[in-house]
Amino acid sequence: MFDLNGKVALVTGAASGIGAATALRFATAGADLVLTWFEGDPHDPGPVVEAVEEAGRRALLRSCDVSDTGQVERIVAETLNELGRLDIVVANAGIARDIPAAELSDEQWDTLLDVNLAGVFRCFRAAIPAMRAHRHGRLLTTSSIAGGVQGWARHAHYCASKGGLVGLVRGLAVELGGDGITVNAIAPGVIATPQALDPVNSLGPEGVEAFGDSVPVGRSGRPEDIAAVFHFLASDEAEYLTGQVLTVDGGVSLSLA
Repeated sequence: MFDLNGKVALVTGAASGIGAATALRFATAGADLVLTWFEGDPHDPGPVVEAVEEAGRRALLRSCDVSDTGQVERIVAETLNELGRLDIVVANAGIARDIPAAELSDEQWDTLLDVNLAGVFRCFRAAIPAMRAHRHGRLLTTSSIAGGVQGWARHAHYCASKGGLVGLVRGLAVELGGDGITVNAIAPGVIATPQALDPVNSLGPEGVEAFGDSVPVGRSGRPEDIAAVFHFLASDEAEYLTGQVLTVDGGVSLSLA
């Protein structure tokens, strides 16, 4: 079940966290991977490449700034040239910045939305022609309960970007369904990723641990929790599921006061 043998998946933000866990999950299911990372990311993508290869799958590593259309299009072209197809895109790269709304400049707003929202669109847009040619594709992205379900103080631009993904997913799902392409997102709760563990722009280690006390299942999330759902969404078994944003948060959004 959820077999990905013969499939090629592109995962952005793959050096750590949800991207790394998803890449490894896909590899163990039989997919070859194109892994992208941002050169400013302090996390070494090498171990992820090694883990994919140890699972017996191919791994192409490419640096990519998803706010640069040329870089995104180049990586998709290289994927098709070297691996012959592109079946799955997990547009996972994203950033968070702690800035009060009254102090948020136009540049800071534009920078974050250019990565978190427009960056996802760039990845999807570049992949659509190849997927249409095969009449099969899975376009997947990482939204958040911050923006889709609840707010997050001092992160209005982050919430706007993640909420915007909901509209993007739904619009593309209607447009592309007849081409055999499904479009879905996951809205994670608090997941113990490097971004959430950042004490400057997010909760930090103590905050992530403390948040787990408010989660009905009794803990904050792990990257593997999200990777498992991406695995289902990428599979043939999910062919009738499209335009959805699946909340994967241990039930915390159900218990918000």
